[in-house]
Amino acid sequence: MGSKTVRAESQTTFESAARRVERELRRAIITLAIAPGTRLSEVEIAQRWGVSRQPVREALIALARSRLVETLPQRGTVVALLSVRQMMEARFVREAVEAAVVRRACEGFSSQSRQRIDDLLDLQEKAAERGDHTAFQRTDELFHLALVEGTGSILAWQAIEDLKAHMDRVCYLTLPGTEAMRPLVTQHRAIMTAIDARDADAAEKAMRYHLNEILRALPRVEADHPHLFE
Repeated sequence: MGSKTVRAESQTTFESAARRVERELRRAIITLAIAPGTRLSEVEIAQRWGVSRQPVREALIALARSRLVETLPQRGTVVALLSVRQMMEARFVREAVEAAVVRRACEGFSSQSRQRIDDLLDLQEKAAERGDHTAFQRTDELFHLALVEGTGSILAWQAIEDLKAHMDRVCYLTLPGTEAMRPLVTQHRAIMTAIDARDADAAEKAMRYHLNEILRALPRVEADHPHLFE
């Protein structure tokens, strides 16, 4: 095996390790498994995932670009506190993109994606009934992903993926039980009813209402968890 091949495989392995650590840390930060304000140790992270410190460093750089972690004097790298300003900016951009997506869906939508959404909404409803916050949030993300896939607008999802992380972190505080989750399933079904009817105005209105749900919950969340916010 030539030295170039060895170097290429070594680089691929390194990139794979960095992506894996980034993905796992991102999930832990978004779900608040790692709380805002927590100091992150490169050594501890490397030991936890069985990698060297360099992939960890690359993962933290990527997370810093997404503004999920930051470097502070005397503290090192820490998980960013929740930011109402960033969340509001993210919601503004996401609303513009997803409103356009549902309007496009009314012009044409993949039948395969439509069936997948029915399945996802059934799963989400069951997750809400048993109070399974993690499963509920996962199906919520897959619902919105299926919408962009069904319209062939996957680049739209990539454009908002980093931004929506700031909304998702706050969302994990807004869904404490079944009663908070049920209305979101109803809102998802309303979006799909409008798309099925090819009513673009109703679909956009339903999506905007849905994405503004977080604003209605925000005052309570800030009051209940002031230590997690900037």
